[in-house]
Amino acid sequence: MLNSFAPLTQLHQTSRRSWQLPTMPWYRWAFLLVGLGIISLMLLTPIYLLVRAAETGAAARELIFSTRTLATLGRTVGLSAGVTLATIAISVPLAWLTTCTDLPGRRFWSISATLPLVIPSYVAAYLFVTVFGPKGLLQELLSALFGIESIPEIYGFPGALLVLTLISYPYTYLSVRAALRRLDPSQAEAARSLGLSGWATFWRITLPQLRPALVAGSLLVSLYVLRDFGAVTMLRYNTFTRIIYVQYNSLFDRAQAAALALILVVLTVSILLLERRSRGRARYERLSAGAARQARLVALGKWRWPALFFVGSVVLVALIIPAGTLTYWVIRGLRQDFVANALAGSANVSQLDALWPAAWNSLSAGFLAAVLTLLLALPVAIMAVRRPNRWNQLVEQITYTGFALPGIVIALALVFFGARYLPGLYQTLPMLLAAYVILFLPQAIGSTRASLLQVSPSLEEAGRSLGYKPAEVLRRITLPLVSPGVLAGGALVFLTVMKELPATLLLSPLGFTSLATMVWSNISEAFFAQAAIPTLLLILLSSLPLAYMTIKEKH
Repeated sequence: MLNSFAPLTQLHQTSRRSWQLPTMPWYRWAFLLVGLGIISLMLLTPIYLLVRAAETGAAARELIFSTRTLATLGRTVGLSAGVTLATIAISVPLAWLTTCTDLPGRRFWSISATLPLVIPSYVAAYLFVTVFGPKGLLQELLSALFGIESIPEIYGFPGALLVLTLISYPYTYLSVRAALRRLDPSQAEAARSLGLSGWATFWRITLPQLRPALVAGSLLVSLYVLRDFGAVTMLRYNTFTRIIYVQYNSLFDRAQAAALALILVVLTVSILLLERRSRGRARYERLSAGAARQARLVALGKWRWPALFFVGSVVLVALIIPAGTLTYWVIRGLRQDFVANALAGSANVSQLDALWPAAWNSLSAGFLAAVLTLLLALPVAIMAVRRPNRWNQLVEQITYTGFALPGIVIALALVFFGARYLPGLYQTLPMLLAAYVILFLPQAIGSTRASLLQVSPSLEEAGRSLGYKPAEVLRRITLPLVSPGVLAGGALVFLTVMKELPATLLLSPLGFTSLATMVWSNISEAFFAQAAIPTLLLILLSSLPLAYMTIKEKH
């Protein structure tokens, strides 16, 4: 009699098990929840763009396929490709010279080479216009010395290519330099012992191992160019970001601007597909620990002076000229009795008083955004590298869509959802941090991913074979080995948050003023001398984490 109820009992137990969640370790549930949260956050902007573009219907399709839009597409893609190639040409030899050779003053050049990253694009463009533009400082000097009345135009494609290359090459430089420090020196030493020259060893042994770092850095550069607004606006070069901004602010046609922004999403997806194909199936991790042994420095010999000339030229054009021009504006402001007016109680006193609160706001927002993005980037990068299934790759790839969109589009999307559905978060610091995560999470993921690719899975497997739990393996083995890439990603996020302008302007809490917004308000009103002081402070504060990382490299 009891046996007759056994099938019903088994059916009831099977039915109950079918409604239970699958059994997984806690850390996999954590990764799953992080992935769902990231996808939800990243989809806010595309949903907003689709809703806005759908409001115009046929008009949006006509705009997308118009001749003007196709011309803008060509200009945008051409600028992105040109800047990416130029940054590779600068970053690879620069990283090698400052990492692997006996270049005099290597640490000084290492710090100096990263500092252009802290200069906002709109500030860099303006400074170069004041120096190299018509009736600029260079033309005045050449006219006084040699009677030269005109110089080549800096506006348009050449100027945009120059400025964006000089302020974005540190993305690739930092990634390549971190990879060079993780390379196994025994491979290059074995090649040299077999008779290969230094250049042959670099091209045949070292450069192929830098492929993940080059891909990661180039990806960030190309996406940065797609979303830049300040430089192309100052240099009068029409890319999608400038046209979208005009649609939003001048023509008040947000639906058509959303349609144009969708093209940027398509460009982003195309670049991501190219990046994924370029990865291939090659393996780049080291097969032995070898971390404690430093590679012997390459003696430059007779190439020392040409190397110094190359490194010095890059630092001169990318850092010293902009910094010198800023100093010129500060001195000019002093000569115009700026300090005297401030001490006399003019409006400039309030600006000086507001300088330190603005600096604190920039530092706190940058630090919080860097910590938050690293906490999100680490599980995404680990799962994408160690468990590259479709879900993990989807989570990683979808994060890059936010980096290509202009900050103003992401900010307006968050304003739209915040004002309608989450009024309690509207114009609060959490919403501002959410915008920073959408914009800059790829920076942390790309650098962390490149470092993970150079860590052999066999090291982690050895840790598990010794009885360590997955969390202990992560803490004791994986994190120490990938820390250079993780710190580089955090530094990139910190720097870009400090100089981010559109999202900060639209999403800042009431009374929240950052150094970036202070600089922009002065430049937009042509108070260039007043803008120089917060800009120099912005550069100084932003350079601190990079300087600290460079000084501590040997540890």
